[in-house]
Amino acid sequence: MATRMSTLFLRTLREDPADAELPGHRLLVRAGYVRRAAPGIFTWLPLGLRVLRKVEAIVREEMDAIGGQELSFPALLPREPYERSGRWEEYGPLLFRLQDRKGSDMLLGPTHEEMFTLAVKDMFSSYKELPLTLYQVQTKYRDEARPRAGLLRGREFIMKDSYSFDLDDAGLEAAYQRHRDAYIRIFDRLGFEYVVVYADSGAMGGSASEEFLAVSKHGEDTFVRCAASGYAANVEAVVVPQAPPIDASGVPAAHVEDTPDTPTIETLVAAANAHHPRADGRAWTAADTLKNVVVMLQHPDGTREPLAIGVPGDREVDAKRLEAQVSPAEFVPFEEKDFAQHPSLAKGYIGPGVLGLEKASGIRYLLDPSIAEGSAWITGADEHGKHVFDLVHGRDFTADGTIQAAEIRDGDPSPDGAGPLTLDRGIEMGHIFQLGRKYAEALDLKVLDEHGKQVTVTMGSYGIGVSRAVAAVAEDTLDEVGLCWPRALAPYDVHVVATGKDGAVFTAAEDLVGDLEAAGLDVIYDDRPKVSPGVKFKDSELIGVPTILVVGKGLAQGVVEIKDRRTGERREVAVSDAVREVLAEVAPGTTP
Repeated sequence: MATRMSTLFLRTLREDPADAELPGHRLLVRAGYVRRAAPGIFTWLPLGLRVLRKVEAIVREEMDAIGGQELSFPALLPREPYERSGRWEEYGPLLFRLQDRKGSDMLLGPTHEEMFTLAVKDMFSSYKELPLTLYQVQTKYRDEARPRAGLLRGREFIMKDSYSFDLDDAGLEAAYQRHRDAYIRIFDRLGFEYVVVYADSGAMGGSASEEFLAVSKHGEDTFVRCAASGYAANVEAVVVPQAPPIDASGVPAAHVEDTPDTPTIETLVAAANAHHPRADGRAWTAADTLKNVVVMLQHPDGTREPLAIGVPGDREVDAKRLEAQVSPAEFVPFEEKDFAQHPSLAKGYIGPGVLGLEKASGIRYLLDPSIAEGSAWITGADEHGKHVFDLVHGRDFTADGTIQAAEIRDGDPSPDGAGPLTLDRGIEMGHIFQLGRKYAEALDLKVLDEHGKQVTVTMGSYGIGVSRAVAAVAEDTLDEVGLCWPRALAPYDVHVVATGKDGAVFTAAEDLVGDLEAAGLDVIYDDRPKVSPGVKFKDSELIGVPTILVVGKGLAQGVVEIKDRRTGERREVAVSDAVREVLAEVAPGTTP
């Protein structure tokens, strides 16, 4: 049955919604695919639901093809399994917590590792029942502090999560590869540019981890790749190698100099060049300075811990890299009240010397691995208006360890040594993990092996952002006038537009709609009798069905117009050939 726009639950908008940040978000709202219910929460309208169901169908087909079995857990879950795994606390404020009328603690599921693990534990007990892959397509909830970008960063979202259960690591690796191959087929079918990158496992834990990112200038994830080797990773997962030691025998003893009014790297470099020039005649640069940044860690159990990070002065601390390194803790800026509690820290002049981090402050101090042992620096002297010159790492100060938190830049060497890195942006669409035994051990998931001995099951976890895929495809395929869906996801195969007031036009359009449906196509038909041709044309472009069939003034000459929404190409065809021509575009090889 064709969908008629005269009765469709739809209202298109000519103006952008005020709260929509990205082009795709604006167009999904304007074209009537979704509607905001609350910050980060959206209603799926009929058009949007059709696209969403097509994404789900593709995901299900490929998951079933690798032997996955679908089930569905509740979104409302008890506290106990998450407490046993440690994630009741680890998730922190991201978790929606509530109590039932009896006072029992509950949560809205952000992800379901614990529930899958317990389900298998309850039902399986022998190695003969493994390997096993289970999956669901389910609504998830995370209390994002700043929901943004529409469907891309919401508080309620739809995700496919699957889990593999194997007896040993070899089985896990095979399951991981099957999922990886399935994901490649899924994202190839969804029809947007993507890249597979090494990723940080974060709170999920586990060893091997990769993300599937939709390449987009609007993406909130930054990733790097090396053209020479094919290496690709999100910035959180880039591992900068430890710089080799440097001979510091020729470096003079460290000396403190007056550097008043130099709380920033820029002012420090200017003062150093003006008043303390280098002996070799080269100008000081920001790369010669050691910047020490102090943050406050907030652990899931509520405790707070200061952390100091040393990076070259020409680099910033990357918030996402630092976030990944300190997870499950979160970090916040070091405030004035924190400085008051640590009087040895001279704000703007913090250094790693004996007066500051190493001895008196008791603050943990971590260095960027690019800072080589034997390297000499200008850095804070832990006293207002003073910096120390020729402070050598390993000779004059040490650190408690290293941290991968400095920003990564275009042109940095690839960790595999093959060439320079380039930076790009993307939208996380899928994430696969080799979880190992973290959750199985926490929840005591064991089976008997072939010798009758109990062994802990090893697991993999594999997620795809199903609702996010709708937004990612919209961002990747839109143009200046509207959405432009790939055929695999378009809500309909063809959009028939009847224009004008002549009854013959609507009669001919009705006949064509019937013939197109008989040929097996999904049709949306703009049959609105009192809407101008201009509005109908704009709506058809905004909605974005890839083939548009216009029945209008050309009917008097026995022709209709077929428009390819993706290329803008228009052509006139005889009415008698219209169905055959549309089929040739929508389903090549099919005959009416």
